[in-house]
Amino acid sequence: MEIKVNLKNSSDFVIMDKEVYDALKKDQYISKMDVLNNLRQHSSGCAVFQKTWKKESGDFATETIYMHRYIAEKFKQDEYSEENNLVGAKNGNKLDCRLSNLVWRSRSTASRQRKSSSKTGYTGVYQENKKYRAIISINGKAVHLGMFDTPEQAALAYNKKSKELYGEKAKINEIAQKSTQ
Repeated sequence: MEIKVNLKNSSDFVIMDKEVYDALKKDQYISKMDVLNNLRQHSSGCAVFQKTWKKESGDFATETIYMHRYIAEKFKQDEYSEENNLVGAKNGNKLDCRLSNLVWRSRSTASRQRKSSSKTGYTGVYQENKKYRAIISINGKAVHLGMFDTPEQAALAYNKKSKELYGEKAKINEIAQKSTQ
């Protein structure tokens, strides 16, 4: 069963497993600061709790709790490693904090999973004049995969090489099927 927790600054909500929600409600630290009733959507898209207070010195301190990371640290710590030390969402929804959706991954895997900033909409695909170049990064170096007539053809070439290099951790472009009408 899942629980939906409303956000303070958005009509969106965080999704959690009921057992995780119940455990967080019993967590003294979380309940003392009323975290579950004061979650906000961060500019990065994830759920966050922030509290600022004045220290005795007169300075201010801010504490930030990223809900997906807090849950992974409490409930999926056995999957953490020195290399796999970032928390991501398998389905890409950073507000889906169900245990089945949270995964520890490496910085390079997280980088491959980010949304593309390419104007074509496809990772590794760039328009040059009337053609489309496919490029993939291997050990930090851009490797040319070819020039193609359509961005979809270039994206397919990128996908093939990405699967070959990275297996199940590959970044795969979702390619829209063009209508034949």
